[in-house]
Amino acid sequence: MTDAGLSARLPLQKQDELSGRTGVHKGRVVYGAIEEVVFGHPAAGAIVAQMDRLGTRRAFLMVSGTLNRQTDEIEKIREALGARCAGVFDAMPAHTPREAVIAATNAAREVGADLIVTVGGGSITDGAKAVQLCLANGINDIDGIERIRVHKGVAPDMNAPAVRQISVPTTIAGGEFSSIAGVTDRSTHVKQMLRHPLTVPRATILDPAITVHTPEWLFLSTGIRAVDHCVEAICSRETHPYADAQSVKGLAMLADALPRVKADPADLDARMDAQIGTWLSMGALAAGVPMGASHGIGYVLGAAFDVPHGYTSCIMLPAVMRWNARDNAERQTIVAAAMGFPGHNAADVLDAFIRSLGMPRSLADVRVSPEHFDAIAEQAMRTPWVPRNPRKIDGPAQLREILLLAA
Repeated sequence: MTDAGLSARLPLQKQDELSGRTGVHKGRVVYGAIEEVVFGHPAAGAIVAQMDRLGTRRAFLMVSGTLNRQTDEIEKIREALGARCAGVFDAMPAHTPREAVIAATNAAREVGADLIVTVGGGSITDGAKAVQLCLANGINDIDGIERIRVHKGVAPDMNAPAVRQISVPTTIAGGEFSSIAGVTDRSTHVKQMLRHPLTVPRATILDPAITVHTPEWLFLSTGIRAVDHCVEAICSRETHPYADAQSVKGLAMLADALPRVKADPADLDARMDAQIGTWLSMGALAAGVPMGASHGIGYVLGAAFDVPHGYTSCIMLPAVMRWNARDNAERQTIVAAAMGFPGHNAADVLDAFIRSLGMPRSLADVRVSPEHFDAIAEQAMRTPWVPRNPRKIDGPAQLREILLLAA
């Protein structure tokens, strides 16, 4: 057999060992199906331009109820779209429950939508990703979501979305740059993952002006969610220079911009910098770098205790960093330096930064008490991210140690 023939039959790791290339960077970057990011332009005009580009005629708007009822932002979009607005859905609760996904799916199907346009936070963005898959796979009740959700880390075979999505985010958690959606099964209080390469929005529109209506706590806490993406990527054992370049720059921009937004909520330049920092924060995840225990525990806190996503990162990230420091102290120095405090303890830097924004810093602050820690730890072990934490987590007892650090 030729060398080439032998190589074709060996797994990548074995090929690396035989060639002596065990110390080089290894990885795989899959460029996602997002086509454009438009930033700094008013949302209404940018949505119309995207519909012109895509040749779509029937936009189904999935939007924030607060924006729809208490501001004129959605009305401006409807007026700009005219007859191309096929319908509006403004009833997506936090954590994207299955029931609301099905309600939105049935409404989009009824009006013959050929595009979904989201204007709102991460729950709405994720909801539209799930709607795309439900439409493509004939799902019209909550039990049908079982057929398209990820099981044991593997997405099932399914039809690809034909009705795609464009997104105008009003928070900065970053889901608009991801092909992953989290949908909550209220019967079990578990957040489940849906994933398909084509669920990522075809275009994301970053308009800082539309974010001024977002409550301060929500904008800033989702900014810490973006910080969490950067930090867990930098600290991952599976990162690489391509991911680092985006994570480090994104973290630096967020560390600079979020305090400016808090100091002056009308500062659109600061908001734009925070949005671009969030865009960068998603680069590593899109390039295959996994998150760690902060994200894993956060999934459980959100689904089981209704803790907002941003708050879970505010509370858990410094604790996870402290627990991980034994094994990845060198990588943590990069975090502190990117945030402007070279040589300092990264967990301390994050703690002080989150406190300066007025965010919660303990599980007690969100009414999660130690009596729940065993159940949280058990459930977090089943999330996709805990097994990828940079310091190996062998069982629930170690997760309980992290929870106690955040108590």
